[in-house]
Amino acid sequence: MTMIVDEGSNPFELGVATELFGLRRPELDRPWYDFTLCAALPAVRMHSGLFTLSDVAGLDAVDEADTVIVPNRPDPLVEPAPAVLDAIRRGAARGARLVSFCTGAFALAAAGVLDGRRATTHWSWAESFVTRYPQVRLEPDVLFVDDGDVLTAAGSAAALDLCLHLIRRDHGAEVTNAVSRRLVFAAHRDGGQRQFVERPIPAIPDTSLAPVLTWAQERLDLPLTITDLAARAAVSPATLHRRFGTQLGTTPLAWLTVERVTLACRLIERGELRLDTVARLSGLGTASNLRTQLRRQTGLSPTAYRRRFGPIPAPASAGEAPRPDEKEAVLS
Repeated sequence: MTMIVDEGSNPFELGVATELFGLRRPELDRPWYDFTLCAALPAVRMHSGLFTLSDVAGLDAVDEADTVIVPNRPDPLVEPAPAVLDAIRRGAARGARLVSFCTGAFALAAAGVLDGRRATTHWSWAESFVTRYPQVRLEPDVLFVDDGDVLTAAGSAAALDLCLHLIRRDHGAEVTNAVSRRLVFAAHRDGGQRQFVERPIPAIPDTSLAPVLTWAQERLDLPLTITDLAARAAVSPATLHRRFGTQLGTTPLAWLTVERVTLACRLIERGELRLDTVARLSGLGTASNLRTQLRRQTGLSPTAYRRRFGPIPAPASAGEAPRPDEKEAVLS
């Protein structure tokens, strides 16, 4: 994995990628990302001249990377250097996964790799983006867009969400939760969640939802309702909806569903083969609903998710028939 740094790049997104992908994580006991920074020039002046980045790899590092993070800019209407755009195009032609944070979507679009594809960028630049690149299917009010091998995040903080989403894709929910705990950051905000656009700050902030969220997370296997959550928070259902919208940008039901799918993913990763058991323990009810919600949240069926993120099965002895639960897993 490599991140391209260009003249004027923002240091926050550079720090996010370095923190998530560049730090060694021996507590996870698994190979981590081989992360490098690269640039067209030996020294790159960062945004507002806060510092100059030097001693990084050249752009030929892009030709070896399976994931390429492209640069963003304080003024995205100024295109990156031609050498940077060429490197992005080479990565796309080679089949590398392309990632952008905030205004980095402008770099992808300028390189021509977003034509006809879904993407997002910071809400304040959405109108300019649509005017400049009408061939891109911009989704202006979401945190991030996963379009397969091209992923784009909205504002700077959404870079954290997208990085955790990438880790979830590559290593599963269990590892993502461990990384997010180290960051003291929410493990999952749905990519479809709305960006936090400008709005008046309330005179009296809402009471934190943390206690009721923790309470619900410990009881996901129970048939929790909005009324249950509201009663626990000692507010009306309408007030609960309002607080979820203000603080989390989602609804109580949508939040519950995401938490339950996350728990289902962890159960599958730990080796639970019986879909009915996963559905029951995660609160999703039935194997059919589990399949629907897992595909909606991850794009994978339970079988595909297990194959990608589950434990590696021990080879069966010669002539040994599969166990019934293994048959169920194969047919799910």
